[in-house]
Amino acid sequence: MVSRQGLTYMTAAPPISVFIIAHNEEDRIARAIRSVESFADEVIVVDSGSTDQTVRRAESRGARVLVNPWPGYGAQKRFAEDQCRNDWLFNLDADEAATTSLAEEIKTLAACGALERAPFWRVRIRDVFAHESGPAAWAYGYNQIRLYDRTKGRFSASPVHDTVRPPKGAAIAQLEGAMAHRSIRSVAFHVEKMNRYSTMQADDMAARGRRIGRWRLVTEFPLAFLKAYVLRRYALYGWWGLVISTNFAYTRFLRLAKTYEAELLAKSARQEPPE
Repeated sequence: MVSRQGLTYMTAAPPISVFIIAHNEEDRIARAIRSVESFADEVIVVDSGSTDQTVRRAESRGARVLVNPWPGYGAQKRFAEDQCRNDWLFNLDADEAATTSLAEEIKTLAACGALERAPFWRVRIRDVFAHESGPAAWAYGYNQIRLYDRTKGRFSASPVHDTVRPPKGAAIAQLEGAMAHRSIRSVAFHVEKMNRYSTMQADDMAARGRRIGRWRLVTEFPLAFLKAYVLRRYALYGWWGLVISTNFAYTRFLRLAKTYEAELLAKSARQEPPE
């Protein structure tokens, strides 16, 4: 909305491109796309080689699907950004869905020109487990920039830490609606994810030359468990809270164990005499 000579005019609503990265998400991709259809000018899905029906189901919801071999989280999201035709972007993962209140909020902000108040907008992303229909009142979540003007800032290229990097001093606003995050299909799925993700974290630490204090091998698990059980309020889930707190702590321990293992192997290789 702009004012000239005492008169007020409506500015054109900036079109919003939505992008999603996916791999073997046939059970979740349609829900993610459906949740943003009310405000999306286009939906881009970048698939990294799914072997299930992810591509077909995304296309059936009207998304434009591109295939790009997996380069890491940040790099894949930067690739997806480049495929969008608009500068205003909204990102969600295939295991996420905008709640109805969030979708309506974004649609209203865009329609009245209020998006221009800030080039970056944070959204609260709340955990939803397989046995739940929506986030619990106490659900843990994190607050990330997911709606933004890509001419002002973009995702980092980190293979592990996929976050939007605003320039210093940039205005950042807060969306009131939340996003539902269904990251854990089952305990079996979570175990596989813990193993895969902890390997990526250990590789990232090695690439940045980070070393760990040996004492952390003793303290990491109990401290991480307490963080999850108390600070993240997983205790409120009852016995299920005990399960997810233990898994969280084990993930944190695994990345350190793998980092330490890599240090031992490197040391051993240096000490071996040449053949």
